[in-house]
Amino acid sequence: MLRTIRLTLAVIFFALITLLFLDFTGTLHAWFGWMAKIQFLPAVLALNIGVVLFLAVLTLVFGRIYCSVICPLGVFQDIVSWLSAKRKKNRFRYSSALKWLRYGVLGVFVLAIIGGLNSFVVLLAPYSSYGRIVSSLFSPLYQWANNGLAYLAERADSYAFYETDVWMKSLPTLLIATVTLVVLIVLAWRGGRTYCNTICPVGTVLGLLSRYSLFKVRIDTAKCNGCGLCATKCKAACIHNKEHTIDYSRCVDCFDCLEACKQKALVYAPALKKQQLPSAVENPTSATAEQSSATADSSKRRFLLAGLATAGAAPKLLSKAQESIATMEGKTAYKKENPITPPGSVSQKRFQQHCTSCHLCVSKCPSHVLKPAFMEYGLGGIMQPTVSFEKGFCNFDCTVCGDVCPNGAIPPLTVEQKHLTQMGYVVFIEENCIVLTDGTSCGACSEHCPTQAIAMVPYKDGLTIPHINTEICVGCGGCEYVCPARPFRAVYIEGNPVQKEAKPFKESEEHKVEIDDFGF
Repeated sequence: MLRTIRLTLAVIFFALITLLFLDFTGTLHAWFGWMAKIQFLPAVLALNIGVVLFLAVLTLVFGRIYCSVICPLGVFQDIVSWLSAKRKKNRFRYSSALKWLRYGVLGVFVLAIIGGLNSFVVLLAPYSSYGRIVSSLFSPLYQWANNGLAYLAERADSYAFYETDVWMKSLPTLLIATVTLVVLIVLAWRGGRTYCNTICPVGTVLGLLSRYSLFKVRIDTAKCNGCGLCATKCKAACIHNKEHTIDYSRCVDCFDCLEACKQKALVYAPALKKQQLPSAVENPTSATAEQSSATADSSKRRFLLAGLATAGAAPKLLSKAQESIATMEGKTAYKKENPITPPGSVSQKRFQQHCTSCHLCVSKCPSHVLKPAFMEYGLGGIMQPTVSFEKGFCNFDCTVCGDVCPNGAIPPLTVEQKHLTQMGYVVFIEENCIVLTDGTSCGACSEHCPTQAIAMVPYKDGLTIPHINTEICVGCGGCEYVCPARPFRAVYIEGNPVQKEAKPFKESEEHKVEIDDFGF
């Protein structure tokens, strides 16, 4: 019964959290957005004391229920492990915990948070890793399937589906998400919850608490016959059946062992009588167990090396990317000095400290202006969202990114606050403007400016040319997106390291003039 309840809740959480990333209509978040906000690491970085205390109390009472039900990456590993069990049954066995690796990774993880090296933090954060996998790998497949249905529906004169734009948001993030997915599948296929109990910093923290939980899976030695069937079903490899002990720091309360025990010697309850329950040790050692964990240890080291290699190769990739289009004759090249952070994120420094790169905002942005950064923020900000106007511009009335952010890296804004939030300001390069270079009228930038920060003023030969007012510009990027000048645009948005409040603009007023009956 306990296993059935756990599986039902896990499937519900996993499906809804996955759909939060896949749903491009924005309808699910209003109902189930809270599931993203109760993830452990986002809650910690958001200083959401209520959620952190809730998860801590939940663990102290029931054990690592978070890892087996709420965490989508944990449930994903269970799915992979379940699929592999169809081919090979009774494949698990006890192995001693690699304490030096678990606590070593946790220590480096904490130091990385303190030091601001978020590229390492987000690489190991379980919720963020799963979000990147869904956003970068699963979402395009989902959208292509939707577009296929939209095509068929259109043929049948139905509008139940509509096409959506499918695009690769970032090549580095795609590669990292692919490597993460492959490593997770390999580890889960071979060892169940290997990642959770050796690499995942959230699992290590909750494992420290679960050692003292009230309800635990306990072995009644009066009933146990030492058959070892429970250990072969334990995906956490934490049941030492020969010594009748359980490593509670690694037990994820999946309850598979309860179903497997024929003697009903395993129970999920508070402490049994002392004479029946030997003291459980956290990490009993044996030569055989150490040998059986050698292969898994090698896989874990490869996972860390893959992440470090990606980070180490980033500066070389940047140097090649910066070798951009050569300056054309009569055109002025430009380079944006400061990246643009999402509207309402206060400052680049604050945003980098809080963002976990889960990419929920990226997948939800209706204008597709958010994309994972490469080196825009430096080495410490790889994969964190930045604003790019390649696919569109930031809708003047849109506040979606702040509404869906699970940890406050992008505080929510009202529409009125969004209208005055200056995430960047417009820069005009007259030498690149087609009014000057081609002698033709344009005005596209002015037409798409919602605040009148760009106005067309008389130029020559009856033409007009843009004139900018940065004080009322909010950096929405409408001007940059529509500017037809190539290869270098005539207008672009420069980011504000600290976002400012733009001055309110005034709509052009129409004055009503009263005249007499004849008009003169």
